[in-house]
Amino acid sequence: MVGVSNQDGGVSEQRQTRFRKSLQALLPYQLTGKTNKKQGYDIYPFHSLGKGKIHNGYSSLAKWMADYPCVIVDGFCGVLWEDVQASLQDAFTALGLKIRWITASQFLRPAGETSQLVAPFLGERDSVWGTKTTLQLQDFFRMSEIAALQIEKGYDCTIIIGTGAALSRIDAPVVYLDVPKNEIQYRARAGAVTNLGMTEADEPAHMYKQFYFVDWVVLNNYQASIRDRITIQGDTQWKNNINWMLSKDLDNGLQQLTQTVLRVRPWFEAGAWGGQWMKEHIKGLNTEEINYAWSFELIVPENGLVFESDAYLLEVPFDLLMLAHNKHIVGRHADFFGTEFPIRFDFLDTWDGGNLSVQCHPSLSYIRKHFGEHITQDETYYILDCKDDAEVYLGFQEGIDATHFKTVLQDSKSNSEAINITDYVQAHPAHKHDLFLIPNGTVHSAGADNLVLEISATPYIFTFKMYDWLRLDLNGEPRAINIEHAYNNLRFERQGEMVKKELISIPALIENGAGYEVWHLPTHAEHFYDVHRLEFDKEITVYTNNSCHVLMLVEGSAVLVKLGNDTHPFSFAETFVIPAAVETYTLINQGTGRARVVKAFIKNDIDFLK
Repeated sequence: MVGVSNQDGGVSEQRQTRFRKSLQALLPYQLTGKTNKKQGYDIYPFHSLGKGKIHNGYSSLAKWMADYPCVIVDGFCGVLWEDVQASLQDAFTALGLKIRWITASQFLRPAGETSQLVAPFLGERDSVWGTKTTLQLQDFFRMSEIAALQIEKGYDCTIIIGTGAALSRIDAPVVYLDVPKNEIQYRARAGAVTNLGMTEADEPAHMYKQFYFVDWVVLNNYQASIRDRITIQGDTQWKNNINWMLSKDLDNGLQQLTQTVLRVRPWFEAGAWGGQWMKEHIKGLNTEEINYAWSFELIVPENGLVFESDAYLLEVPFDLLMLAHNKHIVGRHADFFGTEFPIRFDFLDTWDGGNLSVQCHPSLSYIRKHFGEHITQDETYYILDCKDDAEVYLGFQEGIDATHFKTVLQDSKSNSEAINITDYVQAHPAHKHDLFLIPNGTVHSAGADNLVLEISATPYIFTFKMYDWLRLDLNGEPRAINIEHAYNNLRFERQGEMVKKELISIPALIENGAGYEVWHLPTHAEHFYDVHRLEFDKEITVYTNNSCHVLMLVEGSAVLVKLGNDTHPFSFAETFVIPAAVETYTLINQGTGRARVVKAFIKNDIDFLK
């Protein structure tokens, strides 16, 4: 277990709640001790860089900045810029330095203009989704004014600070500050931050929509465009503290990750149907939370990688790894996927909870046309654990009348009428290690009392709910129902006996040897990824064949991943990634019984996606 220092460098819990709304603890900025033996699921996995790579505190950053006549402090949305400036000013005052501050926000277009600018990408106010923007960060600024900035004499240092600061034409080192995307959402829920170019916080759901379809798209592209100018990367997820490192050390750390096994920092969310399995089995989660519905095991648009040096921790977006080394990570499929990591793992926890909504996901052409995504939300449900009577809803009953079913759904939505859903949708018994196949357009839902490992394509928010059991969300509001979107995508031919034949995977033994077996869990023809289960008593050696592998120990207590002379331990239910550049690795069983590891990877032929 890892000991941690105060989560916010001495800031009280009462003060923390002012800038973030969540029961989940912050990543510790510093470790205070650990045992030599890993014990169970780790909610704060990190990759060590050696000594002297990560620095702590605004005082140390100010001392570094003081050597330059001008410094640009840029960064992602969600940074608490006023607090950053105040902390740096205190440090400069202690050094006896005179600072000229120029805030980038003063050069933003008026909020009203920005609202009109982003409106085409956000759809109607009550719409859950928008379309990924084509805007650039320059579009949010009065560029002639920010580009005209010059250094004035009489100051020890001029600092241009805020998102977009590097849009100025001044030649100066760039300090780039970041915030994990889950923390941005917690800050939005607390009303502590705004969307890009806005002056006031909105309702969290609307802010998230703009984050996803506008802000994060714009700022990811912007950060990529200035990456070569960035001298320092800073992590500001703590309100009055910072950990920072030189970009050259970060680049070396990212390079190291291409040759080893890696794990992102997971995070967890409550939901209307959420359960209790994760709360009971994953140490370190706040047990006062009402439930946990989701884990972001590997949903990398919102996950980060944590580095460690001298016991200090610094988190960076997974996006940076793909930006710098996508070919080493994804391998032979990098040309198609680009800097987008294609596979996600997450948990759906309905243990002592409720059923998910009855839902489907968009076709490939639909998600590209309406939402600007590159790939669509094709899913599978791997049953990691379940109670005896657990079920998965999948496929239509034989002879489904699509028109009648739509009328029933609309009446339920309008009149709050309950539906006997199994009159229309099949319910299948769920057993541990079953794999249910959910290609786009398939009606489905996870029933109560499951712990589902969702092995899926990366898109994760495009769920068209048709029926949600008349329940309210955790804020007491009705959950959005999207019958029209669903009916534009539902595949009604997936009904009757074909569902069992084509949408419930039938394992096939494809390789075996002394003490091991490799089982193929075939996915659907429309899935671009496939699944193997590796079962072994002592160890098994695996070849990547220039393809990324995403793995999880689904039975057993622990495994070691051996790469050359190095070994890396992973516990039950932890997700880990083997980059394509790693040619071979060995899994070593650390438990008493046979180990079972699920492996997801991209199929050889994905031409149907092009």
